[in-house]
Amino acid sequence: MDDDLPESVRKCLDILDENVEILADLEFNLDDEQEDELTPNMELHNLYDMTEDVAQSVKIKRAELNLARRQSEDSL
Repeated sequence: MDDDLPESVRKCLDILDENVEILADLEFNLDDEQEDELTPNMELHNLYDMTEDVAQSVKIKRAELNLARRQSEDSL
């Protein structure tokens, strides 16, 4: 019985990890949609800057997810 507990906890953590990622992706997509607006006559360097901003934002979101996952693992 005691041997099943760590396996059960591990499965729960895996499920939580998957759900946190899904929820964070949904939140990111909703935030992204709210910020969508067309800007006519953009210069190429502005587009490069925007792509860098998006890439950095994704990295930050992933880091936040990893931190939350580690904190939830540490609390168990």
